[in-house]
Formats: sequence, C-alpha cells, structure tokens
Amino acid sequence: MKNSKNIFYIVTILGFSAIMYWIIIQGEKLEAFRQIDLVQSDKGAWTNFIDSIIQGVQHPLAILLAQIVTIIFAARIFGLICIKIKQPVVIGEMVAGIVLGPSLLGMYFPDFSSLLFPAASLGNLQFLSQIGLILFMFIVGMELDLKILRNKAHDAVIISHASIILPFTLGIALAYFLYDQYAPDNVQFLSYGLFIGIAMSITAFPVLARIVQERGLQKTRLGTIVITCAAADDITAWCILAAVIAIVKAGSFASAIFTIILALIYVLLMIKVIRPFLLRVADVNSTKESMRKPIVAIFFLTLILSSYATEVIGIHALFGAFMAGAIMPESTKFRSIFIEKVEDVAMVLLLPLFFVFTGLRTQIGLLDDVNLWLITGAIILVAVIGKFIGSAFAARLVGQNWKDSLSIGALMNTRGLMELVVLNIGYDLGVLSAELFSMMVVMALATTFMTGPSLDLINWIFKPKSLKVPNEIVNAGKFKILLSFAKSETGLSLLRLANAMVKKNKNNANITALHISPANELHLYELDEQETSSFKELVNLAGDLDQKVNTLFKISANIDQEIVNTANNTENDLLLLGVSESIYEGSILGKFLNFTTRIINPEKLIYTVANRDNIFSSYERTDQIHARVDGAVGILIDKNFIQSDRIIVPLFDKEDQFLIPYVQKFIHNSEAQIMMLDMSEVIKHNAEIKEKIRHIEQQAPNYITIESRNVMEKDFLQQFDLMVISLVSWKSLVDAKSVWLKDAPSTFIVGDSKRSAT
Repeated sequence: MKNSKNIFYIVTILGFSAIMYWIIIQGEKLEAFRQIDLVQSDKGAWTNFIDSIIQGVQHPLAILLAQIVTIIFAARIFGLICIKIKQPVVIGEMVAGIVLGPSLLGMYFPDFSSLLFPAASLGNLQFLSQIGLILFMFIVGMELDLKILRNKAHDAVIISHASIILPFTLGIALAYFLYDQYAPDNVQFLSYGLFIGIAMSITAFPVLARIVQERGLQKTRLGTIVITCAAADDITAWCILAAVIAIVKAGSFASAIFTIILALIYVLLMIKVIRPFLLRVADVNSTKESMRKPIVAIFFLTLILSSYATEVIGIHALFGAFMAGAIMPESTKFRSIFIEKVEDVAMVLLLPLFFVFTGLRTQIGLLDDVNLWLITGAIILVAVIGKFIGSAFAARLVGQNWKDSLSIGALMNTRGLMELVVLNIGYDLGVLSAELFSMMVVMALATTFMTGPSLDLINWIFKPKSLKVPNEIVNAGKFKILLSFAKSETGLSLLRLANAMVKKNKNNANITALHISPANELHLYELDEQETSSFKELVNLAGDLDQKVNTLFKISANIDQEIVNTANNTENDLLLLGVSESIYEGSILGKFLNFTTRIINPEKLIYTVANRDNIFSSYERTDQIHARVDGAVGILIDKNFIQSDRIIVPLFDKEDQFLIPYVQKFIHNSEAQIMMLDMSEVIKHNAEIKEKIRHIEQQAPNYITIESRNVMEKDFLQQFDLMVISLVSWKSLVDAKSVWLKDAPSTFIVGDSKRSAT
C-alpha cells in the first residue's frame, strides 16, 4: 500500500511537470509573432542578485516590517528593565520610543536611523500607530466600570474635578508666560492655553489601574476611591479634550458651538440608540461559542463608525473609540471575551509603534540651553502641584485621612500614555512647537516615573509602629505551608501534597494558597470574578479533603519577586512550587517574550533539564526563588500526583538527613509506606541518621523500610506514588544526566532549610 502511494506521488509530479514544460515550449513559439524587447544587464549574476536584495530591503513593506520588529524588541527590553526597577511597563515603552528617535539613535547613529526610519516611511508608521491607539482607547473605554461611578460618584467627582480644574488653571497661567516665545506663529492664545491646560490635567487611567492592582489595593477603600476618581477624571478629561479640539479647529469658542452641539447629539445617539442595540446583541451572544464572526463584525463596525463620526465632526477619532468602548455591554463575560480578541494585537503589536512615532518627534537635542531645562523643570513642577495637590486636598476635604489623601494625589499624578496621546494631538494640530512638545514628553515621563517612589515614601512616612501579620496566615506553633500556583491543575496537586503532610494534624497546621496573576493580563472590572475562578477548583478539593485553606490573590508584573516577598513576609515553614507552570518563564527568553507553555510533558521536562547544554534549565526559576526565600522550598514535578501511599526517599549524602522530618510527617498523617534508599551507604555509616530512622521505626513499625542500591530501574520506580529528594542531590543527578530521572514518579524536591520541618 505504501509503495503504491509513493508511485502515485512520483508519477503525478513528473507527469504534470512534463505537461507544464511542453506548454511552455509551445508558448515560446508564439513569441515570433510579437515584438518583445528584453532588457539585458551587463552586470554579473551575483551583482544582479545583490541589487535585488537591496531593492527588497528598501521596499516600503520591508522597511515597515523591520521597523515593527525593532520597535517590539526595544519595547520589550525597556519594559523588562522597568519591571525590574518596579516601574510601569509603559515607562519603558516611552523610553524605547525616545531612544529610537533623534534624541539618541538619530544623534549617534544617523546613517542607521535614516535607513531604519526614512522620512518617506513615517506616514505608514503614523497611520498604523493611530489604528493601535484607536483599539487601545476602545479597550480603555471598556475597562471603565460605570457601575462604580454610579454607586460612588459623589466623592469621586469632587476629587476628580478638583484634580482637573486646578492643574487646568495652572496650565493656562503657564501658557501665558510661554506663549510669547514658545507658541507657533499662527496659533491663538485660546487654543494654546487650552491645550497646555488639558495636558496638565490628564490622568492615565490604565497605568493607575495597573499600579493599584500590583500593590494589592483593588479591594481597599483607597483603591476603590482612586479607581473611581480616575474613571471620572478620564471621562471628564476626554469630554473637555473633545471641546478643546473643536475650539482649536474652529478658531474660536463661538465657531466651535456648532461642533459641540453636533458632538452632544452624537453622544446622545450612542447612549440612547446604539447602546441598547448592542446590549440586545450581547445578551444573545455572550459566550465564546456564540461570538461568531458576524457578531464580532457588528461591534468592530460600531468602533470604526464611531471613530469615523467623531473625526468628521471635528473632535478626533480617539474620542469616538473611547465612547464606543464605554457604551459596550457591561457584562463582565462579554467584555472579557471581546478584549481578548483586541488586546494582544493592540497592545503588543500596534501600540509600541505609537511610542516610537512619538519618540521620533521628540528631539531632546532641541533643549540645548539651561533656560529650556529650567522651563522643563517649571512645567514638571506646575504639573505635579496642580494634579498632586489638587487631588490630595480635595480628598482630605471629603473626609479621607492624610495618608490616603496623599496616596490619591500621587496616583492621580501619573500621566503615562494618555499624556502622549494629548501631546500628539496638539502637535498634529500645530498648537505645540517641537521644543515644547519635547518638554512635555519629559514631563510625562517624570510624573509617571515618580508615582511608585511617591507611594513608597508616603507608606514609609505613615508606617505603623508595629506591623501585624494576619492571624489567618501566621499562627505561632503551627506548621505553616504556603503553596503558590499559576494553573489550577498545579494548585490541586500542591494541595494534595500539603494535605498529605498535615492530614491528621489539621489543628496544628496552616495552609495558604497563593495565586499571582500577571498585571498585564487582568482588567479592573473582572478582578473579583478572576479571583473566584482562580481558587474555585482548589476550594472544592479542600472541601473534599476536609482541609481548611486560606486563599491569597495578588497581581504583580514580577511574579517571582512577589512569591519571594510573600513567603518571607508571612513566615512560612515551607513554600511549595510546581515546576510544570513554565519551563522558560524564569529565563531571559521567557521574560523577554512573556512566553509560557500551556502543556508540559514531565518526561520531556526531565530530558530538558538533564541536557545542561540547554541554558533554559527547568529549575532555573525555582532555584532562584529558593535562593531568596528564608526557609524551606519544596518543588513538585507533577506527573498526575493523586496520592502518597507509597513514597521513595533516596539519600545520597549525610546532609540529606533533613528530609527525615518530612518522612515522619508522611507516615504520621497519611500512613504512607516509606522506602528509604541508601544510595551511597550513607545510612550504614552514619550513626546519627541510623538513630533518627530507628526512632521512626519504634513509633510506626512496618511503615518504613531501608534498601541499599546505586541505581533504580523503571519497574522498581513505578511502584511508588512520590519520590522525596533533596534539591542538592537532585541537581547532582541532573548534572550527571541520570537516565532514571525520566522514569521517576511525581517528585517532591526539598531545598535546604534554615528552619526545621518538625
């Protein structure tokens, strides 16, 4: 059968090739009836090939693709650096744009800069970046939880409007002093002053929301208030910006009245007509299965038509995109599904183009005078005073304490990407000069960068005299286990393992399950639902096991560091991790690309680890965590771990005796049958280890056996449910490329501990 398939394949390919060759020969004979002039090149074949490559590289599409690749790499690199220094990723992306622009790359590598970003290509880059911005503003609109605004709008509106009116006023006052020297010749003061004012008043709602999430404030009173303030601020600021754009384009307020009236009609139409229609569509199609292409097309058409309408009206397409997102059905499930379809393309692929396009416009070299830097400092000072002081004092007046008031001021002062959007609109309209544009970009960077340090300083100033750790997490005298998981399957296996060590001693044990979600994968409106779904299966299993489990949900851009901080701050006796969460997440490549694997075959994992030529070793991440944790760290290589009836414990060195207390726990709590392997005659020649094992045998006879051997075969290993081994010995086996590792059962690897497991 196989031979006949091969013969058919060969005959088919050769037969049709022969037919095509015959047709081409016959076709060449027809050339005699035509006058065909062939351009003959006197260059050699190699030269012609090189010329064709150069032409290909210089093709507009090739240039655009090269720009996109460079931009994404630069954005990821600088974003990673910002995560390391506990700054929002958006700062790294903003810096990447400036680095790739004339301020650095263009200044020191002008030839390369002109090759990568030729002037003729900037139009394509701008239009693509605008598409990215439209999608981003659509997401921002959807992330606004209007229910919060309706329920807690009073105080939020007071704080929000105070945080707008004060910096707006200061901005217009600043414009008065800057207008004579730094305003373009054909710009009226009204337009100039309004744009400086709105640039001072903006708050970056998405960046603020991420900071609130990462600091675990989303469920606190402070977090709720500041998110509500930012939402109210966002809506107000964009409405004001739409009016400002209309005035700038019309030339005067009187001329802009018609545009503003038309904009109000547009808003009413979106709220009263389009929104109910979309709600009916979403009610019928709120699952992934029903969200078919025609349904998706309806919502994308709404986005595009809304953006088109506001651009034609004269209040910018971005306002239309924001409005389209805001009127989307408020169903959490629906918004989550739809954002998944948009976010990756918008945030990863298209939005970085906007940062670089802004960077290409930002010419730090223009600020070549001390006076210009003094003016830049004055702009930053006015921006901080207006936004920080305005928000803080308004919060204090509505009843917030000083710590929360100052924290609200610090958070509302972050400007991020939203500031760049406003500045680019002003630059496109000719309101801002190149010099002032560069100054304002520096201000946007500075005010965003200072948010984190400002919050840390405020927390330090108002730090309580004694830090109390929650009783549900820390309880003196108990054996405390913290298990950290990313996937539900891993969490279930870790809970089974933890339960096996405390099953009969529940009153003197404490288990806390930690789940940390990446900051860039969550949306504010779905946090509660995300937390519930993250622990749902684990809580159900805890009920089946009759095991009390405390849950701890956090958001962080640096998951490894958050695990370490939580482990050290809650004084746990054992931190449990699962290596099956990701092979590459802790590596440079993993952090650079945010790459994580969905399904990992444990046997493939072992082979990967055993090959030390591969720099992405699987225990790299967990080993780094272990090095920074002040206690024992257990790593579970999960091969469908269900029970711990039969456990194998190989001892390679006398230092491995710290595993004996864990052996006692498994015997006492799970009545596990323990096979201790004396791999190097460690037990035979060590009186201390002998005495500890004899003590266990006296308390639990028939539950522990000892066997001497140097190697383990597959049939032997498959008798066991779990292998318990020290981290040092496991590493040695990996270094030695021990073949039997791949045949081992689920493996519990325990790191050396500064505290006893007893």
